[in-house]
Amino acid sequence: MAALGTVRTGTAGWVFEPWRGTFFPEGLVQKKELAYASSLLGSIEINATFRANQKPDSFRKWAGETPEGFVFSIKGPQLVTHIKRLKNCEIELANFFASGVLALGAKLGPFVWQLPPNLSFDAAVLENFLALLPRTPEQCVELAKKSDARLKSEPYLGTDGVAPLRHAIEMRNASFDVPEVNALLERYNVARVIADTPDNPGRTLTAVFAYCRLQGPVHGNGQGYGVEDIADWAATCKSWADAGKDVFAYFVHEDKLHAPANAIALRKALGISYPAD
Repeated sequence: MAALGTVRTGTAGWVFEPWRGTFFPEGLVQKKELAYASSLLGSIEINATFRANQKPDSFRKWAGETPEGFVFSIKGPQLVTHIKRLKNCEIELANFFASGVLALGAKLGPFVWQLPPNLSFDAAVLENFLALLPRTPEQCVELAKKSDARLKSEPYLGTDGVAPLRHAIEMRNASFDVPEVNALLERYNVARVIADTPDNPGRTLTAVFAYCRLQGPVHGNGQGYGVEDIADWAATCKSWADAGKDVFAYFVHEDKLHAPANAIALRKALGISYPAD
């Protein structure tokens, strides 16, 4: 019998001023916000890496402020997804993987690659990109060794605690809604991001894990996720976990003020409790 998967719920980022006094207690100093958030969430998506490569010390600091069992996902850089548009990007990938992401150690979760809405499906471009992505710590190090002077620091090549690497991709152009795309993703074991929007309501799994960036709900009532929505997602996540798939469910919708509460409500609906509850 296959082992059960692990469900982690969380948010995109943890620095959001309106959370102060709502999610974060009044008077909590900013430098303790990550520790507080990670005591109630199972994972957080690091979005700062989308704008620019971060430093190893930052990754070490974030790892040190979070509890055992917590993991971060990391958004891939816009230089790869939006500027290079997945083409001829091996060195850019090398610089990213050499920048210090491996310093998260056991707290390194999936990488997520968010494509621009105006990027259309090209089978050769997508497959070439998927083939470049490292799947093991050793492959990651070999790619990172190709970094160039734009990195502006020594490549970080330590792999202590790092598990096999996982990748998810968010495709926001309708041209990707074809069976050929899912077949490519399955071949490379890359998760198709589940967005839960009226335009993208699908819940197709293409990898050994599920990656959700929940931006809906699909009925689009503008009120965020209600009790029935949370119950529906809890049932879906449980079915995936029962099938042995790890699940990462991030609330990233426009109603960001309530994202932490939604993430907490989902894990509680799944019967997952943390000491901080």
